Amino acid sequence: MQTVHSVAQVREYVRGWHSKGLSVGFVPTMGNLHDGHISLIREARARCDVVVVSIFVNPTQFGPNEDFDRYPRTLDADAAALVEAGTDLLFAPSVEEMYPLGQNQTWVDVDQLGDHLCGASREGHFRGVTTVVSKLLNIVQPDVAVFGEKDFQQLAILRRMCEELLFPVKIVGAATSRETDGLARSSRNGFLSDSERTLAPQLYAHLQQLKADIDAGERDYRALENRISQSLDTAGFSVDYLTIVNTKTLAPAGPQDTDLVAAVAAKLGSTRLIDNISLAVVRDR
Repeated sequence: MQTVHSVAQVREYVRGWHSKGLSVGFVPTMGNLHDGHISLIREARARCDVVVVSIFVNPTQFGPNEDFDRYPRTLDADAAALVEAGTDLLFAPSVEEMYPLGQNQTWVDVDQLGDHLCGASREGHFRGVTTVVSKLLNIVQPDVAVFGEKDFQQLAILRRMCEELLFPVKIVGAATSRETDGLARSSRNGFLSDSERTLAPQLYAHLQQLKADIDAGERDYRALENRISQSLDTAGFSVDYLTIVNTKTLAPAGPQDTDLVAAVAAKLGSTRLIDNISLAVVRDR
């Protein structure tokens, strides 16, 4: 595996691969890699001849009171994991390399899809995500880019961005990677105390209960959201949102919707966790 830090170096490698007819897969990350990231790399490897991984903790997607400064930076350990996973190229740029003119005056924003769920409580977050991902896609110019379904809203927004802005890349969503107790893998899980880590799997367990209620015929989605949210609060979570939404629009689901996702964001202590579960509803005839 080669490690590079400049845009010019990445483009040189990719240009060479494409000139040989090789397909390029790309997995953008913020580092502190875990098995969930490795599963994304395996997905890219299965689809493409070579795989590029980026590690960049992007400052523009963090709010003023969020955890940018304490977000774990573990580049040496990450590089070792990437070698073992069969990565061909690691791109680890500096902030100055990604934002060469300093404060950005050009932004990419996806209206409406970014207004719901995390976008409602993290102002500017998805503008930072879409802007940096558009930069990375322009730098790497991959044939395929792989993102995890755990960040369901992010995946939907990036798919819409690439479709509307005509990026020549296939966006692939990979299934959420989970610990044996059901907790969705996340770099932020390392912030949990021992007692919080014991409680954390209840987030997914509550989503599974919500799905079971809908499968059993429950259709009053707002009442169901309130009931599950209250149960999570009682269990020790501080719920930011728990919402059943239309998969395509991310707007709150109504009785006419059939393809749904239940998405949740909640804090345990100071750690913000997100998760989701897909729901297929058969409408009554």
